[in-house]
Amino acid sequence: MKFTILVIDDEKNIREGLAADFEMSGYNVKLAANGQEGLDLLAKGDIDLVITDLRMPGISGEDVLKKITAEMPGIPVIVLTGHGSIDAAVQAMHNGAYDFLTKPLNLDQLELIVKRALQGRELSLQHQQLLSEVDKKRSVENITGSSASMQKVVQMVKKVADAKISVLITGESGVGKEVVADAIHNLSSRKDNSFIKVHCAALSETLLESELFGHEKGAFTGAESMHKGKFELAHGGTIFLDEIGEINKTVQVKLLRVLQEKKFERVGGEETIEVDVRVIAATNRNLQEEVKAGRFREDLYFRLNGINIQVPPLRERKDDIPLLLKQFLETSNKENGKSVTGFDNSAKNAIYKYDWPGNIRELQHCVESAVVMANGSEITLDDLPPTVSMAQSSEAVSVPLGIPLDEAEKMIILENLEANKGNKSRTADVLKIGRKTLHRKLNEWGIASEGGEED
Repeated sequence: MKFTILVIDDEKNIREGLAADFEMSGYNVKLAANGQEGLDLLAKGDIDLVITDLRMPGISGEDVLKKITAEMPGIPVIVLTGHGSIDAAVQAMHNGAYDFLTKPLNLDQLELIVKRALQGRELSLQHQQLLSEVDKKRSVENITGSSASMQKVVQMVKKVADAKISVLITGESGVGKEVVADAIHNLSSRKDNSFIKVHCAALSETLLESELFGHEKGAFTGAESMHKGKFELAHGGTIFLDEIGEINKTVQVKLLRVLQEKKFERVGGEETIEVDVRVIAATNRNLQEEVKAGRFREDLYFRLNGINIQVPPLRERKDDIPLLLKQFLETSNKENGKSVTGFDNSAKNAIYKYDWPGNIRELQHCVESAVVMANGSEITLDDLPPTVSMAQSSEAVSVPLGIPLDEAEKMIILENLEANKGNKSRTADVLKIGRKTLHRKLNEWGIASEGGEED
């Protein structure tokens, strides 16, 4: 990695001499004759270390140090000073300087300090990069699912995260649209700024407009003070508008203006407020149908639908159920002080047969209640909510996608054994396997003593 050093000194011979010396050592060097020039170069970026004279006319080295410490704390600053300013140099160290040297300079000593400071800078940059990669991994890991449809969602999230274009997330209630919105924000360059969420369906028409755009004192009955809206609070960050299909025509008009011009006025106000906000919206409605019915503005729909991410329902990605069950089981055990290890075959079979109209949210609630109801180490059919356990009544054996072959074999054999009331001979005939093979497998599973007659 080739580092860039900024030298700020009002003495031409010193700054040019240092430039020649550091360039011979393989560094990039930028020069500034005063503090203002130095700050201008810093504002452009790509500076890894600053060497600044302490006493300069205009903006002093001390002012430069304070600016860097406050706004660019990762950049080390080495202060140069005359013999008469040692106390000031010591104070500079207290203010965040990496080190200081007195003039005339000992170049060997300076080069050693620079080398040590840049080694620390490199480690810091590597650490920041590692943390960034971990944050990104965690962001997409929250989108649980290894199915092809969910991996497509993950890839779209990664592509759109740092774009400025609006994103519309669509899908049934409970599929995890808010989790997708979280991931988009956390992967974006705005992740350190505000992420404001507004659930549009939870607010009345009057309150929603005030909530989004704010209001001035006296704008309506009860408005006793000025109130900043969510768009104003989200400046520099992201706003997530959940259930966007529920907003009325008046709010639609104001929202369209924000998307087009980045401007709005508070309710009851005349001051125009400009904002820089990335908009992510979500809905379980078909907005194209809402446009045709005249309930949603077509121009607003196209503005919101810059990129559409469709989150599939759980019934269309049942191969993700094992991962979701594991995640919800761990969480529910912690929250309820339980140590349930898993689900027995009958419970698994019911879970995979059920269509989950409430999607992931319903599955999560199912696991939470089953953990509370469980008496043993495993969740049984009786522990599941009735709507789910009734799915087991079908005579078919449902084997989930992604299950290991030996576990699938065990599930099929045990389900057939139960259906045949424990009759091993009949079970072996139905499965077209030898009776000795069946007995051997039951012995391996430690359940050979269970069952009924051998007729």
